[in-house]
Amino acid sequence: MNRERTGRIGIRLLAIVTILTAMCLTAPVPKAMAGDAEDAQAFVERARITFGEFMRDDNYSWMRNHLKDAKGVLIYPQVLKAGYILGGSGGTGVLMVRESKGGWSYPAFYTMGSVSFGLQIGGESAEVIMLVMSQKGIDSLLTSKMKLGGDASAALGPIGGGAEGDVTVDFLSFAKSKGLYAGLNLNGSYISVRDGLNKAYYGRDVTPVDVIVKQSVGNKAADSLREELAKAAK
Repeated sequence: MNRERTGRIGIRLLAIVTILTAMCLTAPVPKAMAGDAEDAQAFVERARITFGEFMRDDNYSWMRNHLKDAKGVLIYPQVLKAGYILGGSGGTGVLMVRESKGGWSYPAFYTMGSVSFGLQIGGESAEVIMLVMSQKGIDSLLTSKMKLGGDASAALGPIGGGAEGDVTVDFLSFAKSKGLYAGLNLNGSYISVRDGLNKAYYGRDVTPVDVIVKQSVGNKAADSLREELAKAAK
């Protein structure tokens, strides 16, 4: 009798566990997480559009011709001028790093703040692409926060045909405002990992090392951006 009772209790517990498991698997994604994931994908799509615009602009032909020499690319679709939001300045962008087989990593999300806007043509915001030209530059981005001009060297990238000879700087920045060249001084700016967007985009807590070095996560929604980078960097 006791054995039969124990058996019935076991069956009931198994049924409860099964129901709870099914509920967890079918539960909707929390609105906050879903919203962050949508925001992250929006940044990826805007980064793809920004990258394409730079590649088609002859003012940035040096960048286009030397993309193959870069170890990584930071794309900021919009960097806002100081005082434009909460008395600060900066924006959110994505880092993509060249893989050993010639492809490009999935994106890791970063913010950039304390930007000194030396826009030669004025304007409240700029689109910015930074080429990471050295391993030191890549390594500096694997920490939670780094300072351009402090932890790694940065300079304005050549415009048009540009300079000849080897480039020894860690970061080269290219910016445009209202579709035109902008002289944007990034020295002194801080680049920080945006953990919330990384978590939302990949569904769990991840670091740039997980995304870029270990390559332990991925999101197929970023494949179009990766493919454009690979095509342009040949």
